[in-house]
Order: sequence, then C-alpha cells, then structure tokens
Amino acid sequence: MRGGPEWNRILHRSVRVTLAASVGFYTFVYGFDEPVLALYALFAPISLGLLSPIPGSGRQRAEVMLKALPVGLGLVTLGTVLAVHTWAAVLGMLVVGFLLAFAAIAGPRPAGAAPGLQLFYILACFPPYEPETLGLRLAGLTFGTVALVLGELFVLPHPPDPSYRITLAQALATARDTIAGSNGLTPKELREAGARLRLSGIAPAQRPAGPGRAARGQAQAGSAARRLLEQLAHLSELGELRDLVRGGAGSGAHGTDSALGSLLPRVVSLLDETVTALHTGRTVPGPQRMDEAIDEFQRMRTRQAAGPVDEVPPADVLRRQAALLALAESVRALEISVRVGLDGRRTAPIEPRELFWYTHAATPQLWLRRITGNMTLRSVQFHNALRIAIALAAARLVAGSLDLTHGFWVLLAVLTLSRTSVIETWSAIRQVVIGNLVGAVAAGALLIGLGRHTEAYAAILAPAMLIAFALGPLLGIAWAQGLFTLVVATAFAQIAPASWRLAEARIVDVATGSAIGLLCGMLAWPAGARAEVRRTMAGLLHECGPLIRGTVAMLAAVPPGSVPAPPTLPALHRLRLAESAYAQFRSEPGSDAHVRADWHAVLITSHHILLGAQWLPRFDLPATALPPGAADRAQARARALAQTTDRLAALCGGRRPRTSGTAPPPGEPAGPPMPALVDLDMWLRSLAAQLTRIEAGLPEAIRRPPRGTTMAETGSSGSGPAGPDDARGAP
Repeated sequence: MRGGPEWNRILHRSVRVTLAASVGFYTFVYGFDEPVLALYALFAPISLGLLSPIPGSGRQRAEVMLKALPVGLGLVTLGTVLAVHTWAAVLGMLVVGFLLAFAAIAGPRPAGAAPGLQLFYILACFPPYEPETLGLRLAGLTFGTVALVLGELFVLPHPPDPSYRITLAQALATARDTIAGSNGLTPKELREAGARLRLSGIAPAQRPAGPGRAARGQAQAGSAARRLLEQLAHLSELGELRDLVRGGAGSGAHGTDSALGSLLPRVVSLLDETVTALHTGRTVPGPQRMDEAIDEFQRMRTRQAAGPVDEVPPADVLRRQAALLALAESVRALEISVRVGLDGRRTAPIEPRELFWYTHAATPQLWLRRITGNMTLRSVQFHNALRIAIALAAARLVAGSLDLTHGFWVLLAVLTLSRTSVIETWSAIRQVVIGNLVGAVAAGALLIGLGRHTEAYAAILAPAMLIAFALGPLLGIAWAQGLFTLVVATAFAQIAPASWRLAEARIVDVATGSAIGLLCGMLAWPAGARAEVRRTMAGLLHECGPLIRGTVAMLAAVPPGSVPAPPTLPALHRLRLAESAYAQFRSEPGSDAHVRADWHAVLITSHHILLGAQWLPRFDLPATALPPGAADRAQARARALAQTTDRLAALCGGRRPRTSGTAPPPGEPAGPPMPALVDLDMWLRSLAAQLTRIEAGLPEAIRRPPRGTTMAETGSSGSGPAGPDDARGAP
C-alpha cells in the first residue's frame, strides 16, 4: 500500500486515463455506432497512460506521447497488413518486439513508451484481417492519444521533478564549501552528498541517460562530482584535508605553500562559477582554465623540487600538493563536462580525446556508439530485448495456431508479466493467475446478471475504470489484474454481445501467456542481472590491470613517455556495460536478499584507474627519467596491483586465480622528493587500499578458492575493512 504523493500521482493518473478513454469510447459507440473507432479510442489512453510507465511531468509525458503517435500509427498499419497470415504477424512481432524493447538504450522516456507501442502492433496484428478498417483504426488511435495528451496538460498535471543539474549544483556547492574550509562535514556526510547523485535516486525523467552530448556531459559531470566528494571524504578520514586547506591559506605548519596557494583559490573559484552555471542553465564558453592552472601548478612544483636542497618541500607538503592535484583534475573534468552538458553543441577535440570523445562526435556517431556498444551478449539491454521479442513472437504463434479467442490477451499477459529474472516472473504469475480467477468469476457473474442490457454496462464502465486504475497499482498486481478483467468484460459487452465465456476466454489466454513468459524466462538469462553483474565486473577488473601497468610504464620509461599510453577504450566500454548491469540488478526486487558484494566500490575504483591513466601522463610526465630504483619499485607495485585486479576478476567470474606475486611493502618513495614520484605513489596507494576493500567485501562464496586451489595460487594478500553498506548489491 502506498500513500502520500504516490497515492496522489496514481489517483490523478487514473482520472486522466478514465476521462480520455471514456470520451472516445462513449462518443464512437453511442454517437456514431463505430465499434472499431471506439475500441482503439479506448485502447490508446490505457496503453500509453496506464500500461506505459512514461516518466516526467505532465508536459514531459504529453511530449513523449505526441512523439510516439506517428510511430504508433505506423505500427497499427504494419499490424493490420501482417494480420493476413500468422507467420507474417509472428515475424513482425519478433522484429517490432526487439526494436521497441531495445529502445531502452535511448533513455527512460523512450523505454517508458515502448510497452504502449508494442500493444498498438499487438492489437492490430490479430484476426480478423480487415485492411479496409485501417482508416478507422488510425482515427481512433489518434483521437484517444490526443485526448490523453490534453488530459496530461490540463487535468491534474503532474509537476516537474527537481532537475539533475540542480542536484548536481547542490553537490558541487558542498564540495566548494569543504575545500574553502567553510563547513565541517564529516566523511559520511560528504559521501551522502555524493550518493544523492546516483541515478537510482534521481527521478527517471531527469536522469542523464540518453546518447546525446548533453546527457553524456551531465552524466560525466555527475561521476566527476561523486569522485570529488569521495576524495574529500578520504582526505578528511586521513586528517589531511584540514592541512591542505590551511596550507593553501598560508597557515600550515610550514607557512605559505606558494604552489598550494596558487591553485587552491582557482579550484574554489571555478567551482563557484560552475555552481552558478548549473543554477542558471547557461555557461560561458572559453578555454579550459583549469588546464592552465594545473600546468602552472606543476611547473611551480618542478621548480621547487629542482631548487636548493634546503628549499625543496618536505614529503608531507608534496603529498598535500599531490592531493590538491587530484582534486583539481576532478574539477577539470567537471568544468568540461558541465559546459558540454549545458550547451550540447559540438566542440573542438578536448584532451584526453578518449575520455571526452563525445564532445566532438557527430550525433549519428553518438547513436551508433550506443547501439553497437549494447549489441553484445554482455549487455542486459540486449538480454531484455531479445527475451521479450522471443516471448511475444512465441505467444503470437501459439495464439494464432490455436485460434484462441481474444488472443490479444495472451500477448498482453506476456508483455505485462515478463520480468528480468525467472524468480520474479514466477512470483508475478502466481499473483496474476489468482487475480484473474477472482476477476473472471466476478465478470462472469456480472455478464450473466446483466445479460444484454448495454445501458447498464455503459453506466458501470467509467466508474469501473476509475476504481481499477486507481486501486490496482495501490493494492498490487493481483488486484490490478482482477479489476482489469472486470473493465475488459464491461467494455466488450458494449461492443458485441458477450456471455460468461468472455471471462473464461480471458482466464485461458492469461494462463497461456503466463506459461509462455515463464518458459522464456527459464530459457533466456533466468538469473537476470544477478549473474551478468558478476561477469561484467570481472571483465571490467580484467581490463583495469593493463591500464595500471601501462600508465606506470609510460612514466617510468627512459626517456619518460617513450612508451605509448595504454588504450582506455576497452576499459571504458566494460565500465558502461558494468554500470548498466549494476543499475538493472539494483532495480530488481529482492536484490538485497542475495549474498552481497561491494560492486559499487568496483565501479568507483575502476573510474579512479581510468582517470589516473589519463591525467598522470598528461600532467605528471617527468621532464627527466625517474631514479632507476624508484622506477623499478613503481613498476613492481603496478604489476602487483594488476595481478590483484586479475585475481579479483577471476574470483568474480568463478574461475581459478592465476599465481600471483607478493606486493612490495608500502613505504615512502625512494630517492629525492619528486612531484611525479609522490603523485604516482599516492595513486598506487589509493588503488591498493580500494582493491583491498573490494576483496574484503566479496562474499566468502566468491573469495573461497575453487576446489584444489592453494593459497599460493590465489595470491591472497589478506583483507581490509568492508566497503560502504549503501552501495552493496550482488549475487
């Protein structure tokens, strides 16, 4: 049972759908005696308004419905033509089902409209084959959709949800105040500020999930903001944040640090301007100023390190400078991504191009990248689209071959009951069968009692729709199905003579559709995202190892930079797949009931590795070769970390880990203090700590080596503290 704002939203929606459906149905049945027009005018508002979870405000929903109308008209036309043969309708259902379900890659709003569009084709592709009625069908569909659009705009319209950019601005204001030293938030409070940017906590209509430049820019800005707040929380835990702020203000233990004092105010100023731009929705174009500030900061650090021995900053000052550099790089990513997210236009190539490739890509390239990136068996979007397409095609084949009465209900059951895992599907089916049985008995009694008194059905239909559309979502799927059965019986009794066998046909059709949906769920990825999240995380961790080794090899080469930078595109691709699998897993009911691993920590750590692989070679490439001992030590640590990621990937993927070496003991960088060495050391230390927390957060069932594997083969390095509780979820 839901209450408060959710109850109001459901009640207002039921009023809008009931009004839109009633106007068309009563007008065309009793005013024009056109049952085909009436059926489609009734069906359109129910499909788009009730069965399609289109997110957003009333204006946003109306916009989506208007854009969906031409597609719906085309699907009704296609279904009407293909209804001539069962095999033609089945093939059309397979293609239409896949394409519309796969449209989820375009974002929440297209995904929300997909079920309604599926139903437009489904209704039209069933016998009788009557192409001469196509005009009436299209007219009824248009009338019903336009009536619903007017209802969304003027009848109890849903207000807009807070936009993502405002939520992002609030998070950046928190980061700005923390860096400026004007608030005293705890590490937990800083992480909570970042957690509010998680897409699962954002209203679906406001999520930057589309393939366009603006959406990608906002999504990247959100990731950079969360990384910035996590960095601040980590520095606060270590007790270094206060020293960093004081050092930049000239009140540290060693007096004014000119390098810190030159960069810290510019970081705060740029955050201020970014917050203002997000609030106003306008940004001022221009060069990336943080690039210039970081370059100047690094030149100053190099001069300090190359000066007289007694003037070289001590190691603790260099560590604070390294921490500020990492913060500045996050702010640099924010500066660029917010600008693109607000403006949305193409830009000149921005370095590193692999990270900001979307800023200068053409719109068709952005769409192609999104489509091809999900056309893989590792994509949960591909899983869902293929599963629903096969199930709908099979249902259409069975309904057509057995000549089931009202076979449309078979496909409607498949579409509304299909879930991402077989356990969820079975749970839904049990409730649906019970609800339909009760509803069918009530509908049969109603049809027997009222007979052919159509005026009685006319008086009942509108109140029945209002009650069913309001109470069904509140009381659960069993109630929704039972009440919807009554609505269907009441409506069809006015279009054509009906008996209690109409209720019987609905029971048979729903049971048939349920069986088909359950069978397809058992055969096609029955575990949902629970198994896929392990595979995608394993693939992501496997790609992180070469990035760590390659980044260190580039910095430690003689001369520095003579080794090419490691490619980041494979890891970026794996990261997107892992994020998609994790997002679906967290949306599946009962995910917390499974043994939990800290998959969210894997995503954060992988993002940290990717960013380090980009900014260390760009801003920290030493002018002269590193001391041989220090270079060897850094490469040994990189190899050990890469072996750790490989071991974790094997454990997550259910494979036997390969033999792993022992990581060098942590310690201060060897040789004279060098900014590049200190920055690299802090990056490697941070990764080691994060990977240790990830391994400690793995359930015992995953960390336990496969039978026959020795401790030497697993290369286990012990465990550390568990990761954050709010980010856990896994098999």
